[in-house]
Amino acid sequence: MLSMLPTASSGTPPSLDNCIIRIANGEEDALTTLYRQARTAVYGFALSIVKNVHDAEDILQDTFLVVWQKAGSYRPNGKPMAWLMTITRRLAIDRLREHTRTVPLSPEDWQTWLSERPDATQEDRLILSSLLEQLGDQERQIVILHALTGLKHREIAELLAIPLPTVLSKYNRALKKLQKSWKESD
Repeated sequence: MLSMLPTASSGTPPSLDNCIIRIANGEEDALTTLYRQARTAVYGFALSIVKNVHDAEDILQDTFLVVWQKAGSYRPNGKPMAWLMTITRRLAIDRLREHTRTVPLSPEDWQTWLSERPDATQEDRLILSSLLEQLGDQERQIVILHALTGLKHREIAELLAIPLPTVLSKYNRALKKLQKSWKESD
């Protein structure tokens, strides 16, 4: 069993690595802490793949169930979010295989997802939703992964199994599209 790391000082959330190690030691409160810190990123990434709110919610729950079951096999290497996203991606791909087709993410689904962001105003939500609809699926995934999870482009390339130059190109192209659309909306 992994040795337990010290918990973070009061007021500072424990690191994701620390949470996963504590989960491996059977600490349920560490799972709660990890869930609170990573749920938005996991849900957003799942949603960007399956394009269905209900499936994304199921994948969110399944991801943390897998974390609980597999935390003992986690090896701390400074990339806990990449480990979580790998689990999420596998579950999402499995879900897509079950359905054998996807449907476009509806504006209502984006609104539901955006409504969970307490820092976003209604106007922000409408603008962001409108802008993200203009991106292709893979561009949207890359932008969401980078913006929500803070993953580096190299990690996104590994996660999506595409070359790093492709990730960089699609990310830059997506940002240009978003900037152009933003300027046109003013």
